[in-house]
Amino acid sequence: MGFPMEIGIVGLPNVGKSTIFNALTSGNAAASNYPFTTIEPNVGVVGVPDPRLARLTELAKPKKTIPASCRFVDIAGLVKGAASGEGLGNKFLANIREVDAILHMVRLFKDPDVIHTMGGVDFKRDIDVIETELMLADLESISKQYDKVSGKAKSGDKAAREQMVVLDTLKGGLEAGKPARALGLEPKVLQDFALLTAKPVLYVGNTDESPDAATLAEFAAFTKARGSESVVICGKLESEIAQLSGEDREMFMKELGMKQSGLETVIVGAYKTLGLCSYFTVGVEEVRAWTIHVGDKAPQAAGVIHTDFEKGFIKADIYGYGDIDKLGSEAALREKGLIRSEGKEYTVKDGDVCHFKFAN
Repeated sequence: MGFPMEIGIVGLPNVGKSTIFNALTSGNAAASNYPFTTIEPNVGVVGVPDPRLARLTELAKPKKTIPASCRFVDIAGLVKGAASGEGLGNKFLANIREVDAILHMVRLFKDPDVIHTMGGVDFKRDIDVIETELMLADLESISKQYDKVSGKAKSGDKAAREQMVVLDTLKGGLEAGKPARALGLEPKVLQDFALLTAKPVLYVGNTDESPDAATLAEFAAFTKARGSESVVICGKLESEIAQLSGEDREMFMKELGMKQSGLETVIVGAYKTLGLCSYFTVGVEEVRAWTIHVGDKAPQAAGVIHTDFEKGFIKADIYGYGDIDKLGSEAALREKGLIRSEGKEYTVKDGDVCHFKFAN
C-alpha cells in the first residue's frame, strides 16, 4: 500500500509554508522572507497524534510504541502563470502530481515585515490563483486526452464513447472554474485521469495571535463551498510550541487554553481528508497504529503489515478500543465474549484491535 501517505504543502510564497513544515517536523527547512526559499521539496515523516495509543501502551506495557504516520512534502511557492512555466511552475506541478493530497496554506495574517507577493492579504484571491493554475494544468491534460478519445468514439468504439461522457463533464467543469473534485464524479472514475484538482485538499489558514472572528468564519464558509475542510492555526505560535517539550509544552498550552496544538489538528485533519483511519496491533513487543483507508476489508488491513498476511489471510480476532479501555485486559474481554472472530468480508473500523491469523 506504500504508506505513509504523502501530503504536499502548497501555497503562494511567504504564506508560512516552511514555518509550518519546520514546526511539523521540528526540522530546519529554510524559512525566510523571500519567495522560493524551498526549491527542492523538503520531506518529513510525522506521527499521527492518537491518545488511544498511550492508553494501550499503559495496558500492554510493550517494549515500543509506534504511531501511524503521514509524509509531508514542502513544495516550492507557486506564482501566477505556473501552468505556463512561470517561476518554478513545471517543477511545482510535477511535485504535486506525486502526492496523495494537498495541504493548501493560506495567509490570513497581516505583517508589514513579511512581503505579500500579490500586494495585500486576500485569501479568496490567493486560493483562486493556485486553484486556477492547477485547473489550467488539468485542462491542458484533459484537452490532449479529449482529442485522442473523440476520434475513437466517432468510429463507434463503445469504451471511448463512455469515456467521452466523463471527459465532457471534466472539460466543461474545469472551463467553468470548478475543480475536478467538485464535479460529482466517482473517485474511481477520476483516478484514471490523474488530475491535480481531483486530489483531496485541506485548507490551512495561517493567522496571527489575535485573529478576526469574521475573517475566520468567512474562510471556513469559502473553503466548505469548495468541497473541502479547513483548519486555522497561528504559525508563529506553533513554532514556539514545537520548540518546547514535556512539562514546559503542557504548561504553555494550558496557559493558552489549548488541549491540542494547531499542528496536531492539522495532522489529524490531513489524515481524515485522505479518507484514512487507524487500527491497532497490541502485544508485549510493540503497540502500533496502522493506517488503512476507511472501508478496507480485513485482508487489505492485514496486507498493510505484510503482503503475505493478505495473501494467506484466514481470519482475524478483533475487539474495539472502547472495550479494552473500559475493561482493562484481553482476559476480561474474552470472559465477556467481546473478542470476535471475523472473516474476509469484515470491514475494519477505526479503533479496532486486530490479531491476524494467516497461512504461510
